[in-house]
Amino acid sequence: MSEDHSQPRGDLALRTVAMPADTNPAGDIFGGWIMSLMDLAAGITAAEHAKGRVVTAAVSNLSFIRPVKVGDVVCVYTEVNRIGRTSITLGVETWVLRQGQGGRVRVTAAEFVHVAVDGNGRPRELPAA
Repeated sequence: MSEDHSQPRGDLALRTVAMPADTNPAGDIFGGWIMSLMDLAAGITAAEHAKGRVVTAAVSNLSFIRPVKVGDVVCVYTEVNRIGRTSITLGVETWVLRQGQGGRVRVTAAEFVHVAVDGNGRPRELPAA
């Protein structure tokens, strides 16, 4: 991912609203919920490129930059960084619109690796682009 943090990198893959059921004891949105959205978004993008089933193999460089609040519109962006023989590495960023208004604020960033698998769950080669 680029070091320019003024705009989201990649394509919008997922959007939802942060709800009270997803808060931690401090009243902020639970980081695990945000991470699961990031994994879903990465999986959607990876499956499109793999033309089939993918599984999460690794998550690295996960940074929680700012808290997410109830009512924020949560937008997850994905960008393909590398395509290997069986794996796809994606940069994933989460941005929010505070209470659905104003400018976007970057709240998380990470790198996800997904592996294409066959019907038996074994790695398979990615189709030619």
